Parts: sequence; C-alpha cells; structure tokens
Amino acid sequence: MSSEHKMEIRPVFLVGAERSGTTLLRLILSHHPQLSWCNEFEYVVDRVSDEGEWPDLEEYYQWLEMHRIFQATGFEIDRGLDYPSLVNSFLVERKQRDGKQVVGATVHRHLDRLLRIWPDARFIHLLRDGRDVAKSVIQMGWAGSGWYGTERWLHAEHKWDQLCAAVPEDRRVEVTFESMIGDLEQTMKGLCEFIGLPYSAAMLDYHKDTTYGPPDVSIVRQWERKLSPFQIRLAEASAGEMLVRRGYALSGLPPLEVGVWLQAWLSVQNRWHGIRSRQRRLGWSLWAASVLAERIGTLAWRRRVQQRVNEQVRATLK
Repeated sequence: MSSEHKMEIRPVFLVGAERSGTTLLRLILSHHPQLSWCNEFEYVVDRVSDEGEWPDLEEYYQWLEMHRIFQATGFEIDRGLDYPSLVNSFLVERKQRDGKQVVGATVHRHLDRLLRIWPDARFIHLLRDGRDVAKSVIQMGWAGSGWYGTERWLHAEHKWDQLCAAVPEDRRVEVTFESMIGDLEQTMKGLCEFIGLPYSAAMLDYHKDTTYGPPDVSIVRQWERKLSPFQIRLAEASAGEMLVRRGYALSGLPPLEVGVWLQAWLSVQNRWHGIRSRQRRLGWSLWAASVLAERIGTLAWRRRVQQRVNEQVRATLK
C-alpha cells in the first residue's frame, strides 16, 4: 500500500445507539459534496480489548473475511500495516475513493476505544429517546421486551459519558433526534460549522436517491403509541434514570418493580424471541447450520455458512 494510505487523518465519528436515527443522519451528512462516510464502522473497535490491546492480526484478517458489512466495502487489507494503521487506511481509502475533503464514520458501541486509534478525532453524538429506541429494537427482533430493548441505548449513553470526560468540548457536539426532525436545515448548518465545512443545501436532497423520506414529525415519540403500558414501564424500569438525565420526562405510569423472578422470565423470553427472530430471517435450515458451524465447525465450514448467512441478510435488507 502506498504511503498515502498510511496518512494520518482527523475523522469525524457519528456515535449513538443503534435505531437512534444514525442511518438517516449519516445519509444526510454523506450528501455533502466534501464529506465522505463509512457506515457501521464497528469492525474497527469490536476486536480491541477493554484493556486497549490490539487483536491478533491473522485472526482479525480471518474475521474480516466473514464480516458482512466489511466485505461490502471492498476495502483493501494491507498486511504490512500494524493494527492502528490498517484500520486508519480504511478511512483513507474511503476518502480517496470519494475524492472528498473530510471523512467520517458511524460507530454504535465501544466508543471509548476510538480514541486509542484516533486521539484527535471529533464526535457527533445523536441522542434519541431510549423508549423510541427500545420500540425499534423490539420491532427489529433484537429484543423481546422494553427491559432488554433499552440495553443498546444504555450502553451507548454510558460510553458517551466516558468519552465526554476524555474529549474537549470543542471536539464533540450533541444533537437530539427530536430537534433534528423538527428543524433539519438548522441542525445541519450547526453540524457543518462543527465539522469545519460550509453548509450545502445538497444535504437535504438525501431522500431523492435513498429509501428515506423527508423528515416526518410523526416518528417522534412513537413509544407512546406503539408500546404497551407494560412495555413502557419495563423500559423505564431499566433506563428511567438515564432518560431523566438526558432530559426526557417519564410517562407517569406507575413504576414497575422488576424482581428476581420477573428478570428470570424476561431473560428466557428475550432469548427465545431472539432465536425465533433469527430463524424467521434465515430459515430453519440455515439457522441450524449457523449454530452448528459456530459451535463445532471447522474454519472452512464456518466461512461457507457465514457467506450464506450474509447473502440471506443482504437479501432481506433490500
């Protein structure tokens, strides 16, 4: 790989929980004529340990070979680079491929690990009501109740708190999903100023070539209409303290005490919900093959099965 691919860059990271509107914001940002973007960039942090140790490179190469999102990027893997330089090269390649001035990426988890690789990075935090996130997570089949539906949101918000303690204020900004939907143009002007780029009205044309429509205020506070009172109480039992800290008023429903037996039932129900959701998405035979391959399969078998899983998931996302 050329020295250009090894260059240091100062990326912008869009961080926040999955199902918090990061895809919509990423599409808008990437329509700026000088802003390139990588979606779902977790493959650069997932294999870094909590202690900050880099993954074994050979094992990482093998993992990337089966990673659906990474494989769709077409990024080159330069085996002559160390880990930080390798993952940095992905951003450089994206930036050079698009011919744009600034590059960014979306990351939903392990946000604190980004600073180990890009200590001067800038961060946009997208905050959404955790109950709306829980509603969407349940709808996706990733959780079986409001209790578990808030887990991803809580993880992202706790990691954001850690990041704020380590990143100066001039390198981070927070945007709420609700304010973005309420005044998209003003929000984008503020983000362009933060990034250091002039505002471009082309950003608001994202709906012309994506499946996302113009902003619709009806997607705000959906939890009030689409979660049952019991599920709302579960979500608030799990995340009520953080909701209040983030400025979201609680529903006013009676607080729910989630004791040991209810937690045990919710755990079983959540696991079963996840299994059934994955079975429906993959089909019974492919689901069974994926379970067996992961537990007892050879590397070659795991690769073949994972390729079939990736193809099936891509088909369902079209």
